[in-house]
Amino acid sequence: MSIDTNYNTDRNYYAYKDMSFIKRLFGHLGTVFTHKRYVGEGCFKMGLYAQGIMHDMSKFSPTEFIPSVKYYSGTFSPNATSRVLTGVSTSWLHHKGRNKHHFEYWIDYMSGGEATLVGCRMPLKYVAEMVADRYAACVAYNGDKYTQADPWNYYAKGAGHITIDEDTRAVLEAALIKMRDEGKDEAFAYMKRMLKITKGRDYDASIVDKA
Repeated sequence: MSIDTNYNTDRNYYAYKDMSFIKRLFGHLGTVFTHKRYVGEGCFKMGLYAQGIMHDMSKFSPTEFIPSVKYYSGTFSPNATSRVLTGVSTSWLHHKGRNKHHFEYWIDYMSGGEATLVGCRMPLKYVAEMVADRYAACVAYNGDKYTQADPWNYYAKGAGHITIDEDTRAVLEAALIKMRDEGKDEAFAYMKRMLKITKGRDYDASIVDKA
C-alpha cells in the first residue's frame, strides 16, 4: 500500500526501515518507560497513585508491542505509520479499548431516531490521567524541544473533529490551557483541586471556574 499523500506528507513513514530491530526494540522501550515516568509524575502529584503505576500496561501486550516495535522510528507514534502503510492501527484499536484515560474509550451509541456516536462523560480521575498522558506524550516525542504549550497545541489541532462529552471537553481544555499558560505543576494542582471538590463524584462544565 502506498503512502496517502494527503496524510501529513512532512513525515517519512518508511524511516523505521533505516533502523535495526535492536534499535527499534530498545528505542520503543525507552519511549514507553519515559512516557510512563512522566505520567507517573503527574498522577502522583494529583494523588492518583495506582493510575500512575498501572498507566498504559497494555502496551506490553503482543497486540500493541509487536507493531509498535516494527514501526518505531523515534520521531512520531508507530500507530501513525501503521495507519498510513496498512490502513489501520490494530495496536491503537486494542489500546483505546483497554485504557480509560482515552476519551475514545468512552464513545458509545445513543439511540434517538438514528443511532449516533456520542462521547460519554469520563470519570474525573481519568480526565486527570488524560492530562498527564498528553503532557507525557509531548515530552517523550519532543524531547529537548518540548515547551509547555505543546500539549495544548497538539490538542487544539484536532479539537474540532473529536467525539467527546462537552463537560469532559471543558475540563480537559481548562487544564491544558493552564498548562500552556502556567506550567505543568499548576495544571496538575488544578486537577487535584477538582478531584477534591467533586470527591470523585459527578461533575459538569461549571467546575472549571471553581478549582
